[in-house]
Amino acid sequence: MGKWQDSKNLISKLTFRRLWNALKVYSSFYLTRLRKKPIQWGTPFSIAIEPTTACNLRCPECPSGLRAFTRETGNLKTDFFSKIIDELHKEVFYLTFYFQGEPYINPKFLDMVKYAHDKGIYTATSTNAHFLNDNNARKTIESGLDRLIISVDGTTQETYESYRKEGKLESVLEGARNIIKWKKELKSKTPHVIFQFLVVKPNEHQIPEIYKLAEEIGVDEVKLKTAQIYDYKQGNPLIPTIDKYSRYAKKEDGSYIIKNQLLNHCWKLWHSCVITWDGMVVPCCFDKDATYRLGDLKHKTFKEIWEGKAYQHFRKQLLKGRDTIDICTNCTEGCKVWA
Repeated sequence: MGKWQDSKNLISKLTFRRLWNALKVYSSFYLTRLRKKPIQWGTPFSIAIEPTTACNLRCPECPSGLRAFTRETGNLKTDFFSKIIDELHKEVFYLTFYFQGEPYINPKFLDMVKYAHDKGIYTATSTNAHFLNDNNARKTIESGLDRLIISVDGTTQETYESYRKEGKLESVLEGARNIIKWKKELKSKTPHVIFQFLVVKPNEHQIPEIYKLAEEIGVDEVKLKTAQIYDYKQGNPLIPTIDKYSRYAKKEDGSYIIKNQLLNHCWKLWHSCVITWDGMVVPCCFDKDATYRLGDLKHKTFKEIWEGKAYQHFRKQLLKGRDTIDICTNCTEGCKVWA
């Protein structure tokens, strides 16, 4: 029932203009694949905006957790966010309101969620849940947030902290309970609450337990996520032993390769993009350090960037060979069509 309600809520965000734009995007993507040259109609119907690059945890496969960025750490400003949404809201109907960092560290995060909600955009965020105290939980419900992904990568403190360094599992579960409590108190159908379990070798034995825990607390859904691992070629202690949950396959010589074929097209380059806290437009969520800066919203409109030379050059480069672009070589998602 929860999944159906969430799907119905997403569909309700579609206007004729948004639907027409999405059809143009789909058509141009498939025409591009057919003709093998970039054709871009319409603008993104799904965008990701980064509330902050700061994080309270130190997860080993996360640039934010490792404090490994070369770009500056900072918070998205409300007036800048409003300007972006005002330009894009007539075509965009899905906002992924996170990229790097912990969204709730930005003190104006929920105010910005409310602004996007009032524009009729489906809003989703992902959190480590350490900031979901009773007050923030209530404000989250009142903001109109549509989807809340809570990272719960273990059902015991020992397992949880093996990846979520400096995290406290009990704080996460208490945050989830606060959300469910206020959702019931305020008789709200949103947000759709998801426990996201990043499957790695230290926690794979707890997969059945996360479903039980989710049911006890009353969350709507559990999603098992495969882990992107940077240093995988010679093996890594995080690579799961359960093959279906690993993005990597072991070769006869003991080294590892990415399972999927690296195809020379990418759906994300047509239907979505990522905007950093300081206004840089980058191709996708795999460009975590904003290496491929295709434009700056402080100096240009989004439309100028989306249709500009830098974006077109990047699309052409990708069609010639994704293996020549470093952020694409460890990507297992880009060629999938969004659903």
